Amino acid sequence: MKRTNLTATIDRLGYLKAQIAALKIEEDAIKESLSDLAVGNYEGEAFRLAVTAPKRETLSDELKASIKAVVADYRDGLSPQYRTAHIKLVPVPTLTVRARSGVALAA
Repeated sequence: MKRTNLTATIDRLGYLKAQIAALKIEEDAIKESLSDLAVGNYEGEAFRLAVTAPKRETLSDELKASIKAVVADYRDGLSPQYRTAHIKLVPVPTLTVRARSGVALAA
């Protein structure tokens, strides 16, 4: 990739992530304003909103801690040979984009 293409691509990714963050804030606010709607279907001009309330299991903090302890005990009991044979370290590309200080970003 040419240097000018790389620069433009990095900046485009940064601007896009900033827009996504702003949209996420707006989405959360809209969802909060709709959170008191009863279960049912609601019509907009272009979209339909379906409000459902399925039941889901939630684990207590006590159970989460117990599960974590069981997993930790199990892993501690594995031999170094087993761990070496079954646990691999692999590179995981991670992209972190931050605005450069002193650079004004258009809204």
